[in-house]
Amino acid sequence: MATSIHSLIQHLKAVKKGQCRFENAFKGVSRMIFEGGIEKTTVNGKTTYDFKVFRSGPKHVIGMYDEINSFVSYVKDAAEGGSSKEMAFVLVGEPGNGKTFFVEFLAGRYRSFLSHDENRKYTFKFQNLDRLGTYGRISSVESQTYEDPMILAMNLFDFTDDNKTFLSKEIGFSDDEIDVLYNDYRPLGACSGYIWNDIRSHCSDELDQMLAFVQVIPVPLTESLGTVTGKYPAKDKITSSAVDLLGEESIQRLLHITDTNNPYRFDLRRGALARVAGGGIHFSDEIFKNKKDLVQVYLGVIQNRSIEIDGYKWPIDTLIVATSNNMEFHRFLSEREEAPIVDRCRLCYVSHNTNYKLQKDLTAYTIGSETRTTLTKERLHQDPNLNYAASVGAVLSRLPRSEKLTPVETMKLAAGEVAGEKSIKTLAEVIDTLNQDPEIINRFGQKGLGQRNLGRAIQLLIESSETNEGQCMFACDVFKALDRIVLDYVTEANDRAKYLEDIKTARGLYRERIMTEMFNAYMDEPMAIRKDVMNYVNMIIGIDAENLGPDKMWKYKDPQTGELKALKIDERYVNSVEERLGLKTEEQRESFRTSIRKIYGQKISIDPNYDFMDNLELVKAVTDVRLKSDIAGAGSLIGALANRTNEENQKLYDRMLDTMLNKLGYCRTCAQKTIEYFCTQEDEK
Repeated sequence: MATSIHSLIQHLKAVKKGQCRFENAFKGVSRMIFEGGIEKTTVNGKTTYDFKVFRSGPKHVIGMYDEINSFVSYVKDAAEGGSSKEMAFVLVGEPGNGKTFFVEFLAGRYRSFLSHDENRKYTFKFQNLDRLGTYGRISSVESQTYEDPMILAMNLFDFTDDNKTFLSKEIGFSDDEIDVLYNDYRPLGACSGYIWNDIRSHCSDELDQMLAFVQVIPVPLTESLGTVTGKYPAKDKITSSAVDLLGEESIQRLLHITDTNNPYRFDLRRGALARVAGGGIHFSDEIFKNKKDLVQVYLGVIQNRSIEIDGYKWPIDTLIVATSNNMEFHRFLSEREEAPIVDRCRLCYVSHNTNYKLQKDLTAYTIGSETRTTLTKERLHQDPNLNYAASVGAVLSRLPRSEKLTPVETMKLAAGEVAGEKSIKTLAEVIDTLNQDPEIINRFGQKGLGQRNLGRAIQLLIESSETNEGQCMFACDVFKALDRIVLDYVTEANDRAKYLEDIKTARGLYRERIMTEMFNAYMDEPMAIRKDVMNYVNMIIGIDAENLGPDKMWKYKDPQTGELKALKIDERYVNSVEERLGLKTEEQRESFRTSIRKIYGQKISIDPNYDFMDNLELVKAVTDVRLKSDIAGAGSLIGALANRTNEENQKLYDRMLDTMLNKLGYCRTCAQKTIEYFCTQEDEK
């Protein structure tokens, strides 16, 4: 029965049995979201909810926690009969921060949801109309607004009580079920009601004969038809008109219909709204770019939820979602007479993604999943540090300056990482203070390099002669590309200066990452530095243990494997690391150790694989100590790699190169360039 054509009575019985559903657009979208699953998460120090329906699929929504929560709250309120059902949901924000992607992803998920038999939308059409005599050669007419068959069932007779009696006696609905159905009652659209009255007159009120004219059909889900989910992009002021949204009088129909009062002479499917009027989602892209009369049309549609032409009305059931960039929205607000439309909108200010860990997925979308090639069709390798470098560069530009936190501290706290003595509460305070600013653009995460700018930077990187000659996207080159994008595309001088400074900071973070990578290459082990960091952490936990013997051997249970391990506590190593951290006095050392133990206790219970690698100061200190103890300092390693005139240095270089190629994911080009970069004093803090 899923996609077959059947009678109205059959359909109503299927609804009674639960095989088909009658629900409005808000209830359908709300059910789709909550059936997908929900879980709690912490974002910027606050507990929030994450909805799994937005996290499924190969290219899903990344981040946007607050925005998704606002949308779900809006839909849920509308589904429960709240004031939201008379509003549109408008996403406002900078270009390239994922507004359109979010709405199109939602629409795709909704179409997929409706393709399941139990969720499918149905409508009705009138057949054999040529028998009536006033429709010429028009033999069948579909409901122009894809009305649900249940709407027809609620309007079979002129009196509501007669319709309820029919549903109760003929179909078997209980009084409570009928009350629930009538919560979503709406009258028939002008043409459906008019045609139904013509059929009534022709059949002399005989219901069985009248129902023979009705056929129930599934609503087409083809994306390209714009049914169920449709998009209306803002056009220029000359070519756009209300016809694009509402429809217009059809010359072809007037050639057949002899009764000039018949509202079927209007072709509503010519407009974008009628095609999504049967429980669909209408997406208005850049709504405030439309000219005034079109915005006025939207005002009527949002408020009354009906299409009106020449006094005729077609009630619609549509979730209206729109987008707008900040500039257009501010221009629109400055025209005071347009206030009513904003009053009818639930505004959601969309910020850029500020979590550099989540940004890695967004950067992966930008770089692309397919194998990239050079201009000569050679395979293009990707530096293992490219994603990190690009992600950090983009995210730092989106973080506003604060007196309480440095840019790096803000970045780390926003990603849920440790930032020395600074706590997540400090970040929450900074965000709350910034979000009090009436100027939206000054709020947390509202300004910065968007995804499109990042995409342009990757394009510049790929088209450069160095990338094509070396057949590798070298990570350090992405900073030059980002600098070029800032200079070419950012017009505001203050913003430009800030972004260039942020990219400089990102270079410093990349430099520290390279120090770690080189140590791993030197040790011939991908996770060498991680092991040494965890050794330090375990040593300061066991240093005061009661069961510590004179041999300084300490046994502990590894939280990751559950195995019992033995560790020799090397106090010289512990002291060296703490010296590198600038901890001079015993009080400072003890305070730092206490903070590390506290973090360990908090993190390990939630994530047994937590490894302190996000604590950049500690990682850098451990790297420096190990380099110093193993080869008399990083300077000596740099000297050995830079000056390969003797055999021993050449062997060291070859061994490290071999490790980078075979264990760390480098190609010959980026391995050599990374070693070369390590040997320079560039980006040293």
